[in-house]
Amino acid sequence: MKDHVGVVGTGIYLPKNIMTAKEISKATGGIWSEDAVKGKLGINKKCIPSNNFNDGTQEMGVYAAIDCLKNTGINPLDIDLILCVGEEYKEYPLTTSGIYIQEKIGARKAWAIDLAQRCCTTVSAMKIAKDMMMSDSEINTVMIVGGYRNGDFVDYKDKSMSMMYNLAAGGGAIILKKNYGRNEVLDSCIMSDGSMARDAAVEIGGIVNPINHENLEESRKSLRLLDSDHMKNKLNEVSLKNWFDCIDKVLQKGNLQRKDIGYLAVLHFKRSMHKFMLKELGLDEEKTIYLEDYGHIGQIDQILSIHLGLKENKITENTIIMMIAAGIGYAWSAGAIRWGVIEEGENDRI
Repeated sequence: MKDHVGVVGTGIYLPKNIMTAKEISKATGGIWSEDAVKGKLGINKKCIPSNNFNDGTQEMGVYAAIDCLKNTGINPLDIDLILCVGEEYKEYPLTTSGIYIQEKIGARKAWAIDLAQRCCTTVSAMKIAKDMMMSDSEINTVMIVGGYRNGDFVDYKDKSMSMMYNLAAGGGAIILKKNYGRNEVLDSCIMSDGSMARDAAVEIGGIVNPINHENLEESRKSLRLLDSDHMKNKLNEVSLKNWFDCIDKVLQKGNLQRKDIGYLAVLHFKRSMHKFMLKELGLDEEKTIYLEDYGHIGQIDQILSIHLGLKENKITENTIIMMIAAGIGYAWSAGAIRWGVIEEGENDRI
């Protein structure tokens, strides 16, 4: 058996607070009805953070990491590297979230680094982790972990922001181990398009527009589409093509076809897009989980989907998991995992 990287397990933290479709409708001032929030946006309810620091971005990463250690039985002292996929909006600017999580879980022999590619970060981190593990003999166990609560910045009165009404909160963690013998991380594909790099942003609070006494309140809800027409037109032109290109390249690398996909670990987006993607891939609803009761927890979605898929027995022995993600900036990604025991000689064809 050739060297490989396998998934040991996952951990999840979800805040107890929720925001329902009815509450989202009310927050929009009735522009979006409750039925439209459910039917078109695909949100029955979503997780939102409490008002205390327990649901801070870094802290939620800690809770997810602890859950992952509990679920996998991994000793934190055996972790060699922590790749943090937590968001930039966190308890204290300029602190390193991965190093904070390292300290809180007792991974004293590890080193940590923060990664950022918005909602694509976890899939990209899986590739980075695998490549590092295969090339460095000193890296044998990696934790990918982070928290997310960018929904704090959403202004529900902003009609152009409906695509982000689903932003939720939570934390996720996944542990990878070299030559684990099962749950092999296969290939991945990542694409990015810099023409949309500044089409969406938190407009107030950076160097260009610092917070001052006049814009303080506005800054708290200033996640916006700075160039709405450009972003939407460009996404209509390239987004689905780029996504399917990523998926097909991953399958091609592993000598697989679309019909081999057994489970789609997909981020939350509007219901029609979800159904279209399933149809194009030849999948039915039993081969995925639509996160309509959770919302879009950014780059945590893929970890949450796998976590739920295992609980619901949608992921079983020999299931090919296809993780897909997209993030503002703009980036698209896909990555595959073959769940189950790796048979002798199986790596030879990968």
